[in-house]
Amino acid sequence: MISPAPSGARPFQFERDTFTFANELVWQYRFDPATGRTTTFRTSPPPTHSHRCFVMVRSARQFFYHARFDSAQPTADAATYRNLIRQVVGRNPRRPSPAAMRLVVPGYDCLRTFSQAQAPLLKAECGGPWQSYFLRSHWRMVFPVWRGHQEQMAQQLLRALPARPAPIVHLFRFPHITINHGIILVGATESDRDIRFDAYDPNIPAHPVQLQYERATRTFAFPRTHYWAGGPLNVIEIFRGGLY
Repeated sequence: MISPAPSGARPFQFERDTFTFANELVWQYRFDPATGRTTTFRTSPPPTHSHRCFVMVRSARQFFYHARFDSAQPTADAATYRNLIRQVVGRNPRRPSPAAMRLVVPGYDCLRTFSQAQAPLLKAECGGPWQSYFLRSHWRMVFPVWRGHQEQMAQQLLRALPARPAPIVHLFRFPHITINHGIILVGATESDRDIRFDAYDPNIPAHPVQLQYERATRTFAFPRTHYWAGGPLNVIEIFRGGLY
């Protein structure tokens, strides 16, 4: 197992540091296990909070990096929370604030309870779909991804978890468009055969998911979900500085 973050910094915790609401899907998917064929149909009624997976993982990390929740204080009005949300998501998603400079969110003990009570405000203020589409890291997926690169990425992510908690990764299959998605890694377990990363998936807010890296093939794989047929894909870490 990955060791705790150093210097007293607590690790990112699924049960505290994630949103209770989901990034909703424009399309619904059905996977035929016999043929492997995928059929799609539009969600009805149309979703009101979609195309925001990268917005949600970025925002979750911004709250982890820049906010402090204080349930001992009384709850505030909508205007106060709206201003606090805007300040949090306006800060750097790549570098945490010192403890003394963190914004205090009154009335709640963590992001999970805050997002359950203040979902409409968070959905309105964290960002729109365009912020998921236009990321400076998206350039990387159009270039070849070699197995050696994925081996290095697996090791990079293992080092990142204790050193700078909540690494965000981009899952893709470009030029195929079957998946183009962002998740936050929250922990990892190693064996001689593989590395299993536990993760927060904004499409599945109820429980953690798992991203697997197989050492022999130097390949990442993501299990079947309600929006992905399951199987191998490529992974890069994003929101970490420089071109990413």
